[in-house]
Amino acid sequence: MTSTRATSLLLNIGHALDHLVLLIFAAAIATIALDFGVGRWEDLMSYGAGAFLLFGLGSLPAGRLGDLWGRRPMMLVFFFGLGVSAIATAAANSAWQIAVALTALGAFASIYHPVGIPMLVQSATKPGTVIGINGLAGNLGVAGAAIVTGLLVDTFGWRAAFVVPGIVALACGVAFWRLVPFEREPPVRRTSNRSTKLPSALLARVFAVMTTAAATGSLLFNFTTNGNGQFLAERLRSLVTDATTLGAVLAVVYVAASAAQLVVGRLIDRVPFRRLYLTVVLAQAPLFLLTAFAQGWWVPVALTLVMVTVFGAVPFTDAMVVRYVDDRMRSRVAGMRLTVAFVISSIAVWALGPAVKASGFTTLFVAMAVIALLTAFAVSFLPKERSADLSSSAHDLELTRMTHNLDAEAGGSGENRTHEPRSQGLPV
Repeated sequence: MTSTRATSLLLNIGHALDHLVLLIFAAAIATIALDFGVGRWEDLMSYGAGAFLLFGLGSLPAGRLGDLWGRRPMMLVFFFGLGVSAIATAAANSAWQIAVALTALGAFASIYHPVGIPMLVQSATKPGTVIGINGLAGNLGVAGAAIVTGLLVDTFGWRAAFVVPGIVALACGVAFWRLVPFEREPPVRRTSNRSTKLPSALLARVFAVMTTAAATGSLLFNFTTNGNGQFLAERLRSLVTDATTLGAVLAVVYVAASAAQLVVGRLIDRVPFRRLYLTVVLAQAPLFLLTAFAQGWWVPVALTLVMVTVFGAVPFTDAMVVRYVDDRMRSRVAGMRLTVAFVISSIAVWALGPAVKASGFTTLFVAMAVIALLTAFAVSFLPKERSADLSSSAHDLELTRMTHNLDAEAGGSGENRTHEPRSQGLPV
């Protein structure tokens, strides 16, 4: 029990660190631009795109190694690699040096999502709740990037903003090595307890939906989390002037919005999946439009509502992997999905500076409203279902029922499928 709690705690801390270190550059970019002699922060932002590109590309080999080699050793590589690369970033003395260091940072950061989350939920009885708590931890890392970076930049300089999290990551690596037990065998060699498998047509549809939704969702996540600091600085220019106060305002926005992941995580275990997902993503578009035109202290209020829906949408893609994919191959499937999604979303980091410089934040937020509608369109193709229970037995029965429904949609009789027994009391 002690080792299980230690594993869960360290995996949640790892999620917080994963998001924190990737957003330090965006939070400190104005100070770094001044130190490097770059005229405007918008001109420096594209140098951080490599981190998010490798954050996506690295997910594929990381997921494969997580299933074939083991999740524990991969998480050790994550913690130690993240710590060393964060400290190396602090030693950069030019835009290109920091670009190389950030790219290495992104490569190690790519390990967490395809490896850490499957490791966290592999024995969970209520995975939606577990994913919600883990999502909250990740969002606290986003909030920490705002307030901790602002405080460290004002007190010790921007380099300390990378060094301190780097040291924390190294300490977590040591704790993970000492407290987390060795795996008896890698996931790919474990015996599956799932008796029902999705037919290839339904699996292909679900994978297409989760990849598309993850890509558009990641665009929104990266546009907001990398741009919110400068957005608030612009809209609150006459009200807030120092980095610490601005970081505190942004941190309050993120902490308040982070509660959405706990709520959504619990609802995933109880409410029909597609209906809940559509509700969250459809709420995004009008809120992005509201924020685009907000002024004064209404800006952080509107931004909080936006981030509630952006953060609230995050657990769904991980929940889809748990719901539809056998644990023996979850890291590989998550890696493939994340590679496509994060490579596309790295465009957000590369394009953010030039886009804001050319058109302003109002246009950017209107564009994000359109992206939110594209997410909703993709989610509408998820299979219909009534049961929201993700427990193992009920989940297998639900997959059997969906298999039968797919046959019916295609006009087939479903005679070769295993039908759900009516004695279980679930809707047929």
